[in-house]
Amino acid sequence: MQKQSPTGLAKVNSMEKSPTEHLPKPKTVPEYLETLTPVALEKLLELRALLMEIVPEAQESLKWGAPVLEEKRILFAYTAHKTHLNFMPTRRTLGLFTEELKDYKTGKDTLQLPFSQPLPVALIRKLAIHRVTDVRDHDARWM
Repeated sequence: MQKQSPTGLAKVNSMEKSPTEHLPKPKTVPEYLETLTPVALEKLLELRALLMEIVPEAQESLKWGAPVLEEKRILFAYTAHKTHLNFMPTRRTLGLFTEELKDYKTGKDTLQLPFSQPLPVALIRKLAIHRVTDVRDHDARWM
């Protein structure tokens, strides 16, 4: 049996599908932002502001369900998850900063930024500037 929550959405027992599972996927960045929890939104907006400060002329769009900033190529993508953000400045960029990234969880193409810690602004700035320079000076590809 479903119960109404204070938000008006039906609560679903844990064995059933999520109440948002049937909703359409976001098609724009504002729609993506509307799907986030308050904590995720706050952190993502902080990261987004930092990146937009570095490349204020970049265009923002949604690619593969993730916000991206792009000029003539995609510069970076960023996503929010349950407990962390993922910042994706490309595998090539991350590979050049392995020493600085040793204390962070990384994937092939991602830097994981836990909500429980302040954003490493200087590191993010360094990675982002490198990626932007690589694209502008060397026409570096996304993958």
